[in-house]
Amino acid sequence: MSTTPPPQALTPPTADERADDDGAFGWLRALGPRGRRAFAGAFGGYALDSYDYFTLPLSMVALAAYFGLDSGQTGLFTTVTLVVSAIGGALAGVLADRIGRVKALMITVITYAVFTVACGFAPNYETLLVFRALQGLGFGGEWAVGAILVAEYASAKHRGRTLGAIQSSWAVGWALAAIMYTVVFSFADDDLAWRVMFWTGALPALLVIWMRRRVHDAPEAVAVRERSTDKGNFAAIFKPGLLRTTIFAGLLSTGVQGGYYTLATWVPTYLKTERELSVVGTGGYLTFLISGAFLGYLTGGYLTDRLGRRRNIWLFALLSAVCILAYANIPSGANTMLLILGFPLGFCMSAIFSGFGSYLSELYPTAVRGTGQGFTYNTGRAVGAVFPTTVGFLADSWGVGGALVFGAIGYGIAALALLGLPETRGKELA
Repeated sequence: MSTTPPPQALTPPTADERADDDGAFGWLRALGPRGRRAFAGAFGGYALDSYDYFTLPLSMVALAAYFGLDSGQTGLFTTVTLVVSAIGGALAGVLADRIGRVKALMITVITYAVFTVACGFAPNYETLLVFRALQGLGFGGEWAVGAILVAEYASAKHRGRTLGAIQSSWAVGWALAAIMYTVVFSFADDDLAWRVMFWTGALPALLVIWMRRRVHDAPEAVAVRERSTDKGNFAAIFKPGLLRTTIFAGLLSTGVQGGYYTLATWVPTYLKTERELSVVGTGGYLTFLISGAFLGYLTGGYLTDRLGRRRNIWLFALLSAVCILAYANIPSGANTMLLILGFPLGFCMSAIFSGFGSYLSELYPTAVRGTGQGFTYNTGRAVGAVFPTTVGFLADSWGVGGALVFGAIGYGIAALALLGLPETRGKELA
């Protein structure tokens, strides 16, 4: 199936459409009709990416009991997923530059959906580990490709909040997974419920595939790809002109994602085991965390346009580290305080992500934008996977809550990485 629009559809948004950008949803109007379809497709794809990812952390306790796993073995699930996602992200980025954003996006969605379902049929720990690794191939590429697709439609003035809105779909998928977890684990035995959770990761992806039929690459990106002789050249992002950017952008991604995935992986287990909350109770506490995350994405997107990319990340790196330390040291029995603090924790650890889509897109030229963003973002995922794994191995001696402090270290690395990167607010994507 071709994803190339007819010739008459390749005109960019009109001047009137781009000028009509005032008000709360001016950024959405400025995208134009095709840009809004691209936004809808990327939003849905990333929400389902999130849903499929969180089927594992939410099922972790049941999986550990079913297969007789210790904390180190369960932590390895996340490590394998994130390490392989680096490979998937890098490949998807190269494909996006060579065959187009939309085609690459469809490939990633199909990949993560197929292997999420396969996880539900795993007969043993080793097979589940392999299927989860293969799921990481699709999981790693979806966000980077979708973010670039929308970034190339967005105006420089509103790119931060536009991509922040895309990021907010992660919280939407997370919320859907938490709701499904509450329903499935309330009505099914744990030994079956974790399989059902994985199986539900298939059907929504069919809707996104259908949506992809109406979405096309930005005309400017198509024109660059057709005339470029250096498109999707992996070596290009390591040449002198881009080497510094690639190194520091990779460190930035490592720090932010090391902190984030520490929390995303272990908070459900922390709530259920150390805080002794029920399935419904865990879902209730996650509601506060996820609500904060959704608003954090939207607010961070606005601030990344107002304050700049670097200042926004610096601000929320500091606040996220403080929130982690506070959350992990709430006294036992003070679960009301735990509930309340979940909101600012979710807010801060998500607001820092809002600028990533715009920032990484602006750091690389069009011909290697997919390659650069796919590599740096997903290398950060892979190296950042060391953090949740470390928590897993230390959880038996330190407790999950005590080991969560490693997430704060990740945010410190992110803050330092910004010293090697420029500010890009207002940059036009040629």
